[in-house]
Amino acid sequence: MKDPRKFWNKLAPRYAKSPVRDEKIYQQKLEITQSYFRPDWSVFEFGCGTGSTAIVHAPYVKQILATDISDEMLAIAEQKTQAQGITNISYQQGTLESLSLNPESFDAVLGLNILHLLPNVDETIKRVHQLLKPGGIFVSSSALMRDVALHWRMLIPVMQLIGLAPQIAHFNKDELIGKLTQNGFAIDHEWQPAKASLFVIARKNGN
Repeated sequence: MKDPRKFWNKLAPRYAKSPVRDEKIYQQKLEITQSYFRPDWSVFEFGCGTGSTAIVHAPYVKQILATDISDEMLAIAEQKTQAQGITNISYQQGTLESLSLNPESFDAVLGLNILHLLPNVDETIKRVHQLLKPGGIFVSSSALMRDVALHWRMLIPVMQLIGLAPQIAHFNKDELIGKLTQNGFAIDHEWQPAKASLFVIARKNGN
């Protein structure tokens, strides 16, 4: 994928209309995450897409900075947020590498359905660790591409060549958990609602 920004910009209108794949599982993830939140918390979400999850979480925290590589995704997110009268979410275009963010600025970082779409998972986790306050949480929900059916794994490179699939990182549950613990996180909660899906809340070591 030569230009992920163009890919996601092109996909944005269709993505915005797509229903949640499994509403029950999605709601459970929201509830688990919200059980950790506090009213005075500052939250950062990268790969926020069209802002749906940030909007749901907004009443439970003080403020959310939601970011995405796609301008088109963020334009839709802004419209949705304004339409619902939500004032504690701000949006910013960029990536974890390009954004200027102060270390230990956030009580929680959300990376939902995004880790398997990034070129360097280890560097991403290190950056998240840097941005969190001691004791802060990293909430992630990832596709375990090593556990995806073989025919899909074989099809993905073909789809990438014709621009129908984004960049994909391949890891399994043990590999992802290992990356988190090796980079200063303790696993606070993990849930595997499907063979190739993992939801994790990891806490930055420290008080």
